[in-house]
Amino acid sequence: MSDPLTPYPAQSGNSNVKTALLAGAIIALLGTNVYLYMQIDRLGTELTTVREGLATEVAELRQSSTVTVATHRKNLETLKSDLDAARKQAAAAAGQARTEAVQRAEQLASKLAEEQQKQQLQVASRITEVQEAATTANARIGDVSGDVTNVRSEVAANKSELEKTIADLKKVTGDMGVQSGYIATNGKELAALKRLGERNIIEFKLSKTKQPQRVGDIALLLKKADAKRNRYTVEVLADDKKTEKKDRNINEPVQFYTLKARQPYELVVNQVQKNLIIGYLSTPKEQVARN
Repeated sequence: MSDPLTPYPAQSGNSNVKTALLAGAIIALLGTNVYLYMQIDRLGTELTTVREGLATEVAELRQSSTVTVATHRKNLETLKSDLDAARKQAAAAAGQARTEAVQRAEQLASKLAEEQQKQQLQVASRITEVQEAATTANARIGDVSGDVTNVRSEVAANKSELEKTIADLKKVTGDMGVQSGYIATNGKELAALKRLGERNIIEFKLSKTKQPQRVGDIALLLKKADAKRNRYTVEVLADDKKTEKKDRNINEPVQFYTLKARQPYELVVNQVQKNLIIGYLSTPKEQVARN
């Protein structure tokens, strides 16, 4: 026979399990709610802190903005004041500059007038001086013209006389038998001979000494001078050679050759005094180059 009470114990056990599960769920829910509440409370605290921080920053920004705006406004007012002062100063300076410019222009105009007057006086004085100089110059030109005429006459006379003197010059055969060029016997003829320019003329006064004396590119040694007979003896030193010209007459071409020229050198003595002869040495224009 079956036991009628058996099902009841089984139902009671199931009910306990459900109750236990329900209780656990409630406890878990309560824990969750507590955690959520704590989170909400923490978030609320943080939110309050953030709001307070934002409020502080906003207040500081407002204060800073107010100070900045006030500073800018003050700077603008200062700049405006400086600008007004600068405009007034510029206007005053412009007026002063205009006055100074007018005064300067008047001074320059006065100075210019003085300079123009001074220049006019100088020009007038200069014109007077030029006119006087022109008058003097015209007078001097007249004098010079007369002098030129006289000089031309003198030149023509001198030329005529020179031509006559040259015509009087004579060609003489030298002591070596060579036809000489023109021979000068006095100072006038010697000047004419130089003017001809056919040969080099070197004048000399040769005293009687112990050492030869240089005449041109040769040397001469006077050994004897006979003033009564107008004769002399001289030793010629040329090309390291000595040649004696004995008892020569005045105005006689005494000839000798050198290595420097194809034509002979000529020694002409015009005066013979005691222990002194006076004359000239005549050498060819063309010289032979020595190797």
